Amino acid sequence: MRRPGPSILIAGLLGGAATASGIALTATSGWLIVRAAERPVILTLLMAIVAVRAFGIARPYFRYVERVRSHDTVLDDLATRRTSTYAALIPLTPARLGRRSRSRVLTGVVDDLTDVVEAQVRVTVPVVSSLVAGILAVCLTAALWPPVGLVLAGLLAVVGLGCLLAYRLESRSQTALLDARAEVQRVSELVARQADDLQAVGGAARALGWLDAAHAQWRAATRRQSAGRAAVAALILAATGVATVAAAALAAHADVSGPVAALLVVVPVAVGDALAPLVDAMRSLARSAVAKARMAALLDQRPAVAEPATRGEPAAYLDGRPHLRIRDVTASWTGARTDLPATTLDLPPGRRVAIIGANGSGKSTLLAVLARHLDATSGNYTLDGVDVRDLPVEAVRRLIAVVDDEPHVFASTLRANLLVASPDATDSDVTRALRGAGLSGWLTALPDGLDTVLGTGGRGISGGERARLGLARALVSGRPIILLDEPVAHLDHATAEAILADLTGATHDRTVVMVSHRDDGFSGFDHIIDLTPAHHLGG
Repeated sequence: MRRPGPSILIAGLLGGAATASGIALTATSGWLIVRAAERPVILTLLMAIVAVRAFGIARPYFRYVERVRSHDTVLDDLATRRTSTYAALIPLTPARLGRRSRSRVLTGVVDDLTDVVEAQVRVTVPVVSSLVAGILAVCLTAALWPPVGLVLAGLLAVVGLGCLLAYRLESRSQTALLDARAEVQRVSELVARQADDLQAVGGAARALGWLDAAHAQWRAATRRQSAGRAAVAALILAATGVATVAAAALAAHADVSGPVAALLVVVPVAVGDALAPLVDAMRSLARSAVAKARMAALLDQRPAVAEPATRGEPAAYLDGRPHLRIRDVTASWTGARTDLPATTLDLPPGRRVAIIGANGSGKSTLLAVLARHLDATSGNYTLDGVDVRDLPVEAVRRLIAVVDDEPHVFASTLRANLLVASPDATDSDVTRALRGAGLSGWLTALPDGLDTVLGTGGRGISGGERARLGLARALVSGRPIILLDEPVAHLDHATAEAILADLTGATHDRTVVMVSHRDDGFSGFDHIIDLTPAHHLGG
């Protein structure tokens, strides 16, 4: 967690004023009750009543101001950090994040970032507030009767030790709980994804046993976490009780009036109640530490693509139709092995190439190199004779549209789903792209046309429609190079043939490179290359 800023420290001081007002409210109430029993001059009681009223008003007021200030600061900080984190993730996508970056990584980053930033409200503010209120309580109590002040200081020390214990227990339980939760998720996804196969081989009962075992691990981790929290809470409660009894015993023999003695007795109770939320603060601190470590491990990775030393950006490469060449290019995702053997391609504008090969032959790795998602380990990759390493990464990527096997459908209108690829596209451009992707009939049947809402809460789409929608995005982008990563992998033969036919018809003037594990539907392609052995394509 970063060093707290001035706004958070001020919020902590305001919280300390609120906490101190609560302690003072309890203390003055005790003094007032005992003093009233002595039937003093009415003016004395009126002064005490005013004090009680003032502390009663001050507590919610300071708490409100603290919440407004701290939450405003945290929300601003969260917005800033989300922007900077997203910018840091872009160079890591997809080579360093893999396919999980589609949703799971982004969701995890959002949750982790929230935990880190919210620690300012859930940890910094309570700790500062408790320190301020606790020190004030000890000083004022010691001024009235020093022995009771020492008792209160001891209570603060025990609470501090309890917080350290709570943090250690929460840190251990967080790791175990996350591992257990990940296991439940893994087994649940496995069972759901392979339900038909498991049923076919009679393995459903065994799969349910795996799920039960995973849930048992989760429950055990949750119980250990709850037991740790209960133990620390019991420690603080017991310490408060001991401090109260000790304060009562000391006050009984103190040279103070009855009302002051009552005040001294109730102060430990008020302080213990005020400091109890620190246990929850330690839980938030542990969550923040774990989240911060995960984010550091993710963001501290070296980008898979290096930017050139100079940021020149020739205009010719922004709107033209470049001649793409790679010669003896190899690539590796991890550096531990070669994921793409030496490969040579020569693709003049408008060339359409289908690349096939066994799993692990390097098909997707080749597309990653072409899309500038991964730097080649060796060899040359040029556009119109210019090495791509000498061009800004974004300048190259603006020439290339990538369509994979699972195009994402945003919970928005059909128009918005296509404008994400070209924000300046007109309705005519969008309609033309849909027609090129073979979706003109589908568009006509939609109740609201381009304004039809798709995705969650809207109209559902089939696998074939999703694949065609991905192709339409590539077409509306206007980019001269289209890379297709298994675009029809999950479709039946007839649908796949129809989509590939529409693809070749709509991309006659563009360079197309498609990788596929299928060995059919390539009639519209100029060349078919099998990456299983070494192959080279000439112009």
